[in-house]
Amino acid sequence: MPPVRPGGRSIAAPRAGAGAGERPIASTADNETADFLPDFCSRWNLLLVILIAELLAIVLAVAQPGPWVDRLRYLAIASLFIQWVALTDAALLCSARGLLHSLGGRLAAIVLFLVLQGVTLAFTLFAWWLTEITALALALPEGWLLERVISNGLISATVTAVVLRYFYVQHQWKLNVQAEARSRIGELQARIRPHFLFNSMNTIASLARTDPVKTEQAVEDLAEVCRATLTTRAQLTLAEELELARSYLRIEALRLGERLRVDWRLEVDPEALVLPALTLQPLVENAVYHGIEGLPDGGLITISARLQGRIVTIEITNPVPPSGRRSGGNRIALANIRQRLQLMFAGHEPLETVEADGVFTVRLRLPAERARRREVPAPRPGGEQPA
Repeated sequence: MPPVRPGGRSIAAPRAGAGAGERPIASTADNETADFLPDFCSRWNLLLVILIAELLAIVLAVAQPGPWVDRLRYLAIASLFIQWVALTDAALLCSARGLLHSLGGRLAAIVLFLVLQGVTLAFTLFAWWLTEITALALALPEGWLLERVISNGLISATVTAVVLRYFYVQHQWKLNVQAEARSRIGELQARIRPHFLFNSMNTIASLARTDPVKTEQAVEDLAEVCRATLTTRAQLTLAEELELARSYLRIEALRLGERLRVDWRLEVDPEALVLPALTLQPLVENAVYHGIEGLPDGGLITISARLQGRIVTIEITNPVPPSGRRSGGNRIALANIRQRLQLMFAGHEPLETVEADGVFTVRLRLPAERARRREVPAPRPGGEQPA
């Protein structure tokens, strides 16, 4: 048991000036509304813009009358024009993201719509000017410019309106998913089992007269676990999650004694990674409640974290009793954690469970780049070692 820390700071309590990756669960409605546009500075979103623009050119080319040779010629010209417009629009959206955010959702959408129509008009006039100076205008029918301005404007307005509507509906869907995730955090916060509190208080009472040092440490650990249920932060660093898990395990070690053994294998910088709040502690609690408690001789819980290429892998393994002797468990916590991880790391299957040869393993596989904290605080002096 490590020495008692003076003042016993709770890692779960909200604090002012939280850094990146420590944003509050709740955000203002204005910011949520203004943020319906994706980040067009992202290479992935830029690639989507190029693909969607080319798909639009293909659709317009296929819709043209005449032989396929003429359609292919039209596709080449339409692709060049539409890609010009699309890439210019993406560059403007990337550079003006801060300004659009400050305008608010509805006004930003109106300004964006007008600017994109202006870009389409500017490129239509530029294309006409090129044909003029290259003497290609002789081949253009009379009234071509007016026809192009109207048709390009209508196509641009329609596509822009549909895309903006799609972004808005997708944003509202994400807000609903986030609201559900916040409610699931509330479920986990209210999930401290009554028997755990009862057993912890009994353990503290039995230690009070015989070992004041362990009693004080146990009170601090119990306070940290309980205060975790009051956090308003959506994310915690891996270091904070590990400290919360250690606090829980130190309390259970007082009750289970030598039946509970823990092996920590940490090969990553825990201060540099973030997770949804209350990710590890419920998994560790399941390992104790559904594994160690049901075994007469107890067992070893192994908690490891390592970097494999671009993936951070966190594993919690524990022995489990035969199926007939297991406590009646449920998978609410696992489903809860899986959903919140999927929300944070979209596009990945972040959680898997495996049971083989009497050992149960929960494995978290998280993209390192998206799990990395943007601002890494200075390491704590004399960094505390695992219990």
